[in-house]
Amino acid sequence: MENLLQNKNAIVTGGSLGIGTAICIDLARNGANVALNYRKHAEEAEQVAAQCRELGVKSMAIKADVSSFADAQAMVDKVIAEWGGLDILVCNAGINWDGVIWKMTEEQWDTVINIDLKGYFNYIRAAAPHFREKKYGRIINLTSINGLRGKFGQTNYSAAKAGIVGLTKAAAKELGNKNITVNAVAPGLILTAMMAQMPEEAKQASLSETVVKRLGEPEDVAYLISFLASEKARHITGEVIKVDGGQYI
Repeated sequence: MENLLQNKNAIVTGGSLGIGTAICIDLARNGANVALNYRKHAEEAEQVAAQCRELGVKSMAIKADVSSFADAQAMVDKVIAEWGGLDILVCNAGINWDGVIWKMTEEQWDTVINIDLKGYFNYIRAAAPHFREKKYGRIINLTSINGLRGKFGQTNYSAAKAGIVGLTKAAAKELGNKNITVNAVAPGLILTAMMAQMPEEAKQASLSETVVKRLGEPEDVAYLISFLASEKARHITGEVIKVDGGQYI
């Protein structure tokens, strides 16, 4: 354990699967107590919390729908009440519901925007007063290179992820004078369990876009987030940092 985040309290949304799980584990490995939410995957979330506790930190899984303003506030309040404060917020929860724009339904659009963008607002809004009062906070938002360049068949997802970039920069300006940094991380294709099921030709297309000729793994994203959550990144805010092996270039 490197103790970069010793005695810090963190919330990670969408921590029960994929990149979120790697983020939780690496924050814990660096000494942070980790609270993660789940909506459906209770068993997986409890397993992640148990893995974090095995690393010697406190951890709990909390049922919360990120698209619910009330659920987000309740989760933030619970962490502050039980652990005495909150230091780090990682907004990671998101979904895809793809379709070309001329066939996309209102439900597809609204569902992705409510989870992938409004969900970030809900948690930042809930945590910001506490961070302002204690004059300290680290907020890291997961966006995507597809929020920067767009992707065919993903107008809803691309719009949400682009919105996160604007949210990050505006929040950084609003909160910076209280020693609160706000940054975004933009992964390319990352080999999560879900991505492993995608067609081989799609994986190869993404691989061909990279300059390092490898696809990313969840830990590649998690390492950067632990750094941004630490004092080593105290002078970095309002940034969007790609973790994509050069896929965007």
